[in-house]
Amino acid sequence: MPTFDRVALSEIALDVAREAGEQVLRGWRSRPQVEQKGSYADLVTEFDLASERLIRKLLAERTPDLAIVGEEQGGTASDAPTWYCDPIDGTVNFAHGHAFFAISIGVLERGQPTAGAVFAPALDTYWRGAVGHGAVRNGKPCQVSATEHLDDALIATGFSPVMRRSGHPEDNLAAFVKVMPAVRDIRRCGSAALDLCLVADGTYDAYWERKLSPWDTAAGAALVLAAGGMLSSLRDGGPVNFAEGYLLASNGRIHHPLAALLTP
Repeated sequence: MPTFDRVALSEIALDVAREAGEQVLRGWRSRPQVEQKGSYADLVTEFDLASERLIRKLLAERTPDLAIVGEEQGGTASDAPTWYCDPIDGTVNFAHGHAFFAISIGVLERGQPTAGAVFAPALDTYWRGAVGHGAVRNGKPCQVSATEHLDDALIATGFSPVMRRSGHPEDNLAAFVKVMPAVRDIRRCGSAALDLCLVADGTYDAYWERKLSPWDTAAGAALVLAAGGMLSSLRDGGPVNFAEGYLLASNGRIHHPLAALLTP
């Protein structure tokens, strides 16, 4: 398998994410027309589609040897280093004029995150990093928090729209009720990519969610690891299967007690 410079890939990811973000920002708060893809909360807009087209074009020009998998146009996964791109993570927020959305571009190698960048254009904030080489927020080094105890922790989560309307036993509502009394507070802001970035920079102490897609998490998960954090599967506590998307990310210090509440 070819060897790629992870730091260079993270820098390319940021360059492309910023360019796509500038394009997306022109549609923010315009109340764009939306279409439902699979469920009532699984939306796409013309700006998602245009953003992915631009991302694919720019990545193909910069890294012609790397495959690309995106939310809107798909792609073929492999063990080789592969780009995973979400042209707008948090489309519901974007469509409603909420500022919490981002362009997320990350690399998975053998199914595991190694590098990436996330740009939140309405917040004018970016994160970039590579595993083994650290992470930055707006150019300044960042790292996970030093919080030691669950009752001091601010954590984040999210809810699969399919699960919560179908009454699926893993819809996360029961987990939310179980965790809430054990922590300082929980946030639910609607962008997995940004939630992971906020773990990486120490704003959140942990984040969990079920049924995520790899384009939601590739970049943010790489940033958590680059910033000294920890990842595990919510299914069995082992390595995360990013194709399944049952993910717990934390500062490492509160990981095991939180996992004990969340892992069957």
